[in-house]
Amino acid sequence: MTKIVYKNIHLENSHTLAVYKAGGGYQALEKALTLSGDDIIDEVKRSGIRGRGGAGFPAGLKWSFIPKNDVPKYLVCNADEGEPGTCKDRDILRYDPHLLIEGMIIAGYAVRAERGYVYIRGEFYREAERLQAAVDEAYAAGLLGDNILGRGVRFQLAVHRGAGAYVCGEETGLIESLEGKKGQPRLKPPFPANVGLYGGPTVINNVETLSAIPAILTNGGAWYSKLGVEKSSGTKLFSVSGHVNKPGNYEVELGIPLRVLLEEHAGGVRGGWDNLKGVIPGGSSTPVLTKAVCETVTMDYDALSRAGSMLGSGAVIVMDRSVCIVRAIARLSRFYRHESCGQCSPCREGTGWLAQVMDRLEHGKGVQGDIDLLLSISENIQGKTICALGDAAAMPVVGAIKAFREEFEYHVAHGRCMVA
Repeated sequence: MTKIVYKNIHLENSHTLAVYKAGGGYQALEKALTLSGDDIIDEVKRSGIRGRGGAGFPAGLKWSFIPKNDVPKYLVCNADEGEPGTCKDRDILRYDPHLLIEGMIIAGYAVRAERGYVYIRGEFYREAERLQAAVDEAYAAGLLGDNILGRGVRFQLAVHRGAGAYVCGEETGLIESLEGKKGQPRLKPPFPANVGLYGGPTVINNVETLSAIPAILTNGGAWYSKLGVEKSSGTKLFSVSGHVNKPGNYEVELGIPLRVLLEEHAGGVRGGWDNLKGVIPGGSSTPVLTKAVCETVTMDYDALSRAGSMLGSGAVIVMDRSVCIVRAIARLSRFYRHESCGQCSPCREGTGWLAQVMDRLEHGKGVQGDIDLLLSISENIQGKTICALGDAAAMPVVGAIKAFREEFEYHVAHGRCMVA
């Protein structure tokens, strides 16, 4: 399988500048500085790469929205990897931070941003240390600063640690936090491309997205677009967890069948494929897929959308037949209630109601009408909040009821789980 963002992580001392440069590191940056920013943006557009943080918006198109004027511009890397089940970016930060740094310098040069920030999850303490050490190495080597590689190009880069708020993974909530304010999402429009960090035009990309940029520039956008499938080009990192024999992070081409990912890469489902119950394919906020769907679905944006779920962050959570779906979703509902910033009434109140009803179902106190009540609450949350956290709380509940309604009904009728 083609490795792009994980190509170096197996090397000894892969986090150091010496090892990174020995494998061709920063050669893409040298090439980038011979091109115009528009040429780089066009190459990224040709690649077809879509944002790997969850939204899946085309990266090159996002870059092209930045106005071409003399107003100070900013580049922000979203390293606030807080989606339950997701731990892919952590390996890049831990084992290959220079890959991210090179991608950020190239992106900053392309959109004419002279200052960048990595907003890193507060719990990633060791990763933040290692990233800062790599930034210091890059400054000492003339790869960051006011005269990069002697070409007169400026790019300053700072590492900023978050404080453990899930909502700061949303780009405008992240910006608010980065500015020293309470991490609450902003109303859009205006979008960050026009009014972002400190009121300036801002590009915000995920760690995995920016880490793919050096390979795209080195090999060409057309090369990258041939990997994966139509409308889902390139490779993708999947964090496979739960009831598989080899949980871990895997880099594969988009479009791989889910069954192949689980059986050939993750060692197979615990107890065999017939023991599979369901899979959450893109992080805790995406609807669960039944075993029947998992038989044939492929891991790309369009296929998962047609299947009624999302690629999301690429966190694949595998559940075997020992799992009680009601218990699992109740646990997720408690998480979203805790992480709601409280700014929007539908989310602030709705996540509390979802968690409360799910909790009483799980503890044998459900009543007739609770299932419809959950669906009604979810309908009154989805699409009615400033950011997508409300949707993230509602979608797992709605998806689980759709896929496993009989389990919810059993809890109401018998006051206990169907499974032991």
